[in-house]
Formats: sequence, C-alpha cells, structure tokens
Amino acid sequence: MLAGLLNLPQASAGFLTDLLSEQAADDAATRLSIFEGYIGVLIASFLVALLATPLLRRLAVANGIIDRPSDPRKVHKVPVAYLGGVAVFLGVMAGIFYSLVSVRFPNLLEFHKTKHLIDGEFHWPVPWSVLLGLTVICLVGVIDDVTGLNPRLKIAGQLVAAACLAIDNVGVRLAAGVLIPLARAAGMEIDVVGGVETLIFNVPMLGPVDAIYWTGTAVIGLAVVGLCNASNLIDGLDGLLSGTTAITSMGLLFIALGLALADDGPLDSQRVVLCLAVLGACLGFLPHNFNPASIFLGDAGSLLLGFCMCVLILTLGDTGKTHLVAAGLIAYMLPILDTILAIIRRKMEGRSISAADDQHIHHMLKRAFGVKKAVFVLYGIAGTFAIMAGLASFGRARVVYLLALILVSYVGVTAIKIARRRHIENQAMLREAGVAPGPVQHPPAMTPPAADGAVKV
Repeated sequence: MLAGLLNLPQASAGFLTDLLSEQAADDAATRLSIFEGYIGVLIASFLVALLATPLLRRLAVANGIIDRPSDPRKVHKVPVAYLGGVAVFLGVMAGIFYSLVSVRFPNLLEFHKTKHLIDGEFHWPVPWSVLLGLTVICLVGVIDDVTGLNPRLKIAGQLVAAACLAIDNVGVRLAAGVLIPLARAAGMEIDVVGGVETLIFNVPMLGPVDAIYWTGTAVIGLAVVGLCNASNLIDGLDGLLSGTTAITSMGLLFIALGLALADDGPLDSQRVVLCLAVLGACLGFLPHNFNPASIFLGDAGSLLLGFCMCVLILTLGDTGKTHLVAAGLIAYMLPILDTILAIIRRKMEGRSISAADDQHIHHMLKRAFGVKKAVFVLYGIAGTFAIMAGLASFGRARVVYLLALILVSYVGVTAIKIARRRHIENQAMLREAGVAPGPVQHPPAMTPPAADGAVKV
C-alpha cells in the first residue's frame, strides 16, 4: 500500500498527461469532425453528378447539342457533347437539397453546434437567393450552349444572378469590413440599424442611402461578372476547370471549416454545405470530362462554377473578416490571373479584350507538355494557391501575400514574354509574306462558345 501511495503522484501525472493528450487530439480532430458531420452532402452531390452526366450526354447528342472541332485552336478532333454543366448543376442542387432535408431529419447530417441560430426556427442550409442565382446563371449558360447568346445578354443574365444575392444581402457585408474602419479613421458617425453597423448618408433627391448596402451590391455585381467570365476563359482543356474548381473548393472548405469551428456567424453551415456540394459535383463530373472528354461543361458549367466560387469568396467577409476574402481570391487565383493576362496581352497587341487567341496559360502549357501533362501542371498551380489560402486563414496572411505576389509575378511575366514573342514572330511572318502587319486573325468558331477542350473568347 505504501508503495502504491508513493507511486500515486507519478500515476496521477501519467493520467493527467494521457488526459491532456486525448484532449489535444480531440481539439485537433474538431475540424475533421465537422467535415464528417456534413459528409452526406459530398456523397449526394458526387453520386448525382456521376450518374446524371451520361444521361445528359445522351440528351445532348440526341438533340445535336455538340461542339464540333471547327476551330484549329481546339484540342478535340471529334464532336463532343455539351450540357455537362447541367449535370454539375444537378449535383450541386442534390447536395444542397440533401442538407435541406436534413433540417427535418437530423440523422442525415450532423450540423455543428452554433449560437447564431435560433432554436425552433427554420433555417435554410443555403439561402434561397443563392439557389435562385444558381438557377438563373445555369439557364443563361444553357441558352448560350444551345442557341448562342449575345454577349451583352449573357452579361445581363449574370447581373440578374448577382441581384438575387443582393436582395438577400449575401456578400453585401463585405463592404463593411473596408468602409467602416475607414469611416472611423475619418471620425465619421457610424449608424446602427437592427444591431448592425452601417453608414447612412442623406443624398439630395434620394433621401437616406445605405452606403454599405449599395457599395456591397456594386461589389457583388463586379465579382459575379468577373469570376464567371474568368472561369469561362480558363475552360479550355479537358478536365481543367472541373479539376481546378474542385481543388479550389478544398481550399475554401478548409477556411469554411475553420470559421465553423470558431462559430463565426450564421453563414458557417451555408459555406460548408456549398463547398461540399460543389466539390462533390466536380469530382462526380471529372471522370467523364478528363482527357479524352466525352462531354464538356459548356457555358452552363463554367458560369455556374464561377458563380459558386464568387458566392463562397464573398461570404467569407460576412462578419468583417476582409482578409479571408483576400485568401479566397488567392485560392481562385489561377482563373483570375489568366483573365488579367489575357486583357494585358490583347491591349499590348492592339486587339479588343474580347478577341479570341491561343495564348492563355493552358494553351502555352499544352504546346509544351501535351493536354494531360498541362492539366496536371495547372492542378499543381491551383493546389499551391489553395494551400496558400489555407495558410492565410491561420493568421500568416502577410507571408502568404508575399509568396502569392512572387508566384503570380513569375507566372505573369513568363506568360506575357511568351505571348509577346509569338506575336513578334507572327508579325515577321506576315511581313515576309507581303501582308501588312496587324492583329493575327483566326477563323470564327462555327458553334457556341465551348467548354473543356474548346476555345474560350
């Protein structure tokens, strides 16, 4: 007994060490535990997209909704069906619907504990405005894939989808994270409406105007148009957009799970559900879309995925954490960078920014490595950006911003150098042929703008 008493402190210390180790393990697994609670959304969206894609392919072929390789810049040499974006849409909606049913049948999902939702009241796992915006943007893309759509009408459709978000204030509070600190620094009065800080200005002829709401609405419109078209532009190789979006979704999911772990706000569950729905739909579609692709996303898919990324990125700043929006933009930097380079390149060549060319990053890599290796290289770049975004959410934002700046600068300068050299070579060939130098003309596409494997304007 005496020996036992003498060993008691040592035994207690061992027990305490084990307890603390278990507690540390529990804390480390909390983010994973939240993911496991929502995993049914990922499974539902994955299965629906996987099974719906062959059906949509048959429907597209039966109705002649196919992309014919009439443009020399296109990768594929045989006609390939469109409407893959509709399969992705069905997968995303299936995941969201599964979460909606889980509100009534709790055993389907394990929602994380939060203090931001009121017991006894119904809460949409994903806001109705997002569902409406997803539907509008997909319909715009389908019309463009089937019949062709005037670019201005396509932009108008994207703005309608953006308006759906603004009506329900999805992403509107992003502006508060910038304007309110600036207003405080300037000594301006901060108004409080419904317990929420805002800035109200009396404008002649208009009366009181909420600066936060209208600035946020303008940001939403620009972000939806910008990211939807960035997504559309990079959709030029088999499996490129669906794969890179899946990778980006993983990075955004990591951030969303961290916010849910911290119980940041009422949109925590919505972000996790939408991330998992998009990830599952992309993974379910990718086997059909990877080279050699049997079906393309089309504009319905590229615009849809760009819209989903836009919603997720904007809502990261809903509680004023603007640095997380910057992290989200880093996660989706590959399409954004490619779009910026396209604008710069075409301006340098004296072209319209809407003019088509074969100097996108994926075109350059395809010429160097072939389609599959180029796609894997771009997957690696997208993964690097996604990891950077995750690190930025840990509070290492300044270091990450520096690394991102260096990476973007190297990729950007290299891409511009290659494009500029090809432009000079083309001009020299034209002069040798006795043709006045000018923008290199490409034959017009005979079909609506294509998805993977086709060329984007």
